[in-house]
Amino acid sequence: MSVKSVSICVVNAAGAVLARGETTSDPDEISAFIAQHVPGPERVVHESGILAIWLTRELEKRGLPIICIDARLAHKALSGRINKSDPGDAEGLAHLARTGWFSRVHIRSEVSERVRVLIGTRARLIRLRKDLEAHVRGVLKVFGICMGAVGRAEMRQRFRDQLSEAGQGDLAISVMADMFNPIHKALCAATEAMDNELKAIARESSVARRLMTVPGVGPVVALSFIATLDDARRFRRAKDVGAFFGLTPRRHQSGDMDWSGRISKCGDRDLRRLLYSAATTLITQVRKPSPRRRLRAASSLYLPDRKLGMNGEAILRTRLLTESYSIIWLSKAFSNEKVPSMLFSRTTRSLALVRRVPWLQVALAEVPRVESEG
Repeated sequence: MSVKSVSICVVNAAGAVLARGETTSDPDEISAFIAQHVPGPERVVHESGILAIWLTRELEKRGLPIICIDARLAHKALSGRINKSDPGDAEGLAHLARTGWFSRVHIRSEVSERVRVLIGTRARLIRLRKDLEAHVRGVLKVFGICMGAVGRAEMRQRFRDQLSEAGQGDLAISVMADMFNPIHKALCAATEAMDNELKAIARESSVARRLMTVPGVGPVVALSFIATLDDARRFRRAKDVGAFFGLTPRRHQSGDMDWSGRISKCGDRDLRRLLYSAATTLITQVRKPSPRRRLRAASSLYLPDRKLGMNGEAILRTRLLTESYSIIWLSKAFSNEKVPSMLFSRTTRSLALVRRVPWLQVALAEVPRVESEG
């Protein structure tokens, strides 16, 4: 499948090819082709890709039993072919659909995607502002001008004042200041507007308010977690969420060899960065509600024979935070004894986490009873 065209193959239960063809990426043409050759399809699959989310939603609206499957796992199944072609891949996917040998990809709701758009816009604005400031600082150092620290007051006005002051004695720097100062101010104003918008969205969400009871967690982290996870009920255990975000160690086992490496880093990289930042804040800034000795006591449940440095402690706390968010999200009866059993592993590690981490007990005990939001 590409942006312009889609190869389609239809097979029956015995594996015989009933039809082959190629259409554009228009959902109407795809559904018309399928309806022409097989009026009531049992299962329709396609690989995850650029248009996968949009096509899945549009084909679902047209009544097709569409399933988006993991392209990486599908590639492993199809890599045994000597020759690769779009019609051949379509036939291979049809056989995967027939046998059920595939991994289904969850398609997030449009509401979650729109929240992610806003969060991504904020992140891009901040990156543009940082790039502009770093460029200006690097240029001025060539002339022996070192700019001082800049605070957040008045949309970082001190940065523009320093740039204007540096341009008073140099024409080229003055032109740069005239060009960059309005852009810098616009970026700061847009970032502040996005922050206010996200704060307003977080205030309207009971799940976001519940997650923000955790120290170090603000609107951006809470909304990113909600929008990326989309539906926490699709995870059977809380520790599965940590694996979904790539916070569990890689494992390689073959014969006598069995070792665990660094975290897998699967899933959303931006959310993992935000969670890591929240965990670092929890370690370095928040001391009374959750002392570091509490984490080291709980860390024995995960890494009993390993010493943790600052980075390892932050990664572990990130994983604990992720599992805690899932517990807080799905909990309806806010009691340590009545937390849904589906959230805990069979070794009761998450239950021990609830008992050891004070802020999690507070979140489960003091927040009013509200229904979970999608």
